[in-house]
Amino acid sequence: MAKKPTIPVIKNRKAYHDYTILETFEAGIALQGTEVKSLRAHKAQLQESYVKIKDHELFLLGLWIAPYSHGNVHNHQETRPRKLLMHKKEILKLKQKSQERLAIIPLEIYPKGRLFKVKIALARGKNLYDKRQKDKELTDKRAIDKAIKS
Repeated sequence: MAKKPTIPVIKNRKAYHDYTILETFEAGIALQGTEVKSLRAHKAQLQESYVKIKDHELFLLGLWIAPYSHGNVHNHQETRPRKLLMHKKEILKLKQKSQERLAIIPLEIYPKGRLFKVKIALARGKNLYDKRQKDKELTDKRAIDKAIKS
């Protein structure tokens, strides 16, 4: 029986525009039951979220997960800090690299088996002229492709 491909549930597309991705990692995420149900329904946003290291632990801040529609009084808070699960050696490596003026940002959240994983990245912020240059290259490429097609 063929294994199903993991389809990203939530992607942070703006991260690829604002940052240069240097290295990626996979981390588990500690969720409550209603949060899992909302994620399965694609009711979350990763924009403006980031990862912070506090006491040798990783926390995902700014992730918005909609309240579960059938949840009751035990429904979760929408933007609470969520703990990320990684090995201590990887966390120390991230801490060392983040002191070199690199940001730790989430790229996507996806299911892996019955669990949800977060793809995080060490990234360097782009300057405005870098973003403009990339946009110019994309529009030029689209124009060339359109001319070839017609």
